[in-house]
Amino acid sequence: MRIEAYNQITQIYNSGTVSKMKGVGSADKRDEVQISQSGRDYQVAKQAVSEASDIREDKVAQVKNRIASGNYKVSTGDFAAKLLEKYEAYR
Repeated sequence: MRIEAYNQITQIYNSGTVSKMKGVGSADKRDEVQISQSGRDYQVAKQAVSEASDIREDKVAQVKNRIASGNYKVSTGDFAAKLLEKYEAYR
C-alpha cells in the first residue's frame, strides 16, 4: 500500500474550505409555487372521487328486491365463466 498516495488524496479532500455563498437579491423574497389549471382540475377530480361512495346503493337495492321477490336468476354458465375469469386474474 502506498501511503504517500493516501496522504495526497486526504490533502486534496481536506484542502477545500467551505465558503458561504452570497445570496442574490434581498432576504425578503420567498419561494413561490404556482399550480397549473390542469393540476387544479386533477385535485378537484381526485377530491370528488375520494368523497364518492364505493357502493352504489341504488343497484344494491334493486338486486335485494329481485332476490326477495324470487326474480333474480343467475345462469350457472355465466357464474362459472365469471368465477374462472376472476381466478385467472389472480394467478
